[in-house]
Amino acid sequence: MSTHLPNKAKVLITGANGLLGQKLVQQLLALGTMEVIATGRGPCRLHEEGLVYQTLDIENEAEVRKVVSTLKPDILIHAAAMTHVDECELNQEACYRANVLATSYLIAAAEQFETHFIFVSTDFIFSGTDGQNPYLEEAHPDPVNYYGQTKLQAEQLLRQSSLKWAIARTVFKSSLEAGKQIQVVDDQLRTPTLAEDLAAGCILLAQKGATGVFNISGEELLTPYQMAMETADFFGLDKNLIVKTDSSRFTQPARRPMKTGFIIQKAKSELGYCPKTFKEGISILAKQLSLARQ
Repeated sequence: MSTHLPNKAKVLITGANGLLGQKLVQQLLALGTMEVIATGRGPCRLHEEGLVYQTLDIENEAEVRKVVSTLKPDILIHAAAMTHVDECELNQEACYRANVLATSYLIAAAEQFETHFIFVSTDFIFSGTDGQNPYLEEAHPDPVNYYGQTKLQAEQLLRQSSLKWAIARTVFKSSLEAGKQIQVVDDQLRTPTLAEDLAAGCILLAQKGATGVFNISGEELLTPYQMAMETADFFGLDKNLIVKTDSSRFTQPARRPMKTGFIIQKAKSELGYCPKTFKEGISILAKQLSLARQ
């Protein structure tokens, strides 16, 4: 594993208009050691100084080939995806195009330039019922919903490619809306991840030229109900609006894995990855909300 990059390596980010993409762009520009090219569908939603933005529809094979061959990135961080689990279940063709076909186009284009390809994956490639949780990188995947299936297919495409690749598996944190009653399950387990931490983990993979699978998530194993209560505590929200339920009584179009979460020792020891605690994450989000309202 190499420990440094040539100065001003060119990094292309897909999904730069999304939450993770925005954090990646902000952190990379702050580092100032790489040339950052942000891509996304439609106009740029970022307002960072010194940002180069390129419109890119990753579901258009010809467009992907043209953009990648023009830019010739040293590193490609593939953060774009269709991630709404129920939408993926209900619109499987759209999900397949976004998560599998688009990834195959990016891989094929990147193979021409020996690009270091970093792919953001998910804990939803696991069933959560196999007793392996929290999961190590070597655990056997067995998705229970279509979103998880497509992310696993994309992982497999990358493994079969000729590229130098890294897979960052993560667990996204769900949000809590104030003033509305919500039902939250207490029989599922996750290791919730702050978007800033996931971005930092992806950048460490790029900086160190790391290859293979890395779990990049938070460290605390929590149920969605525990997360909701901690968040409500922090913001002083009415906890009576949070109704505890379990998966058997909570029907959604897509099944969720019961107990996932990750062991992140590999990322800590090999990359120097150090995630925030859940409470620290809430504090960061609170500051961001406060700034956004000013």
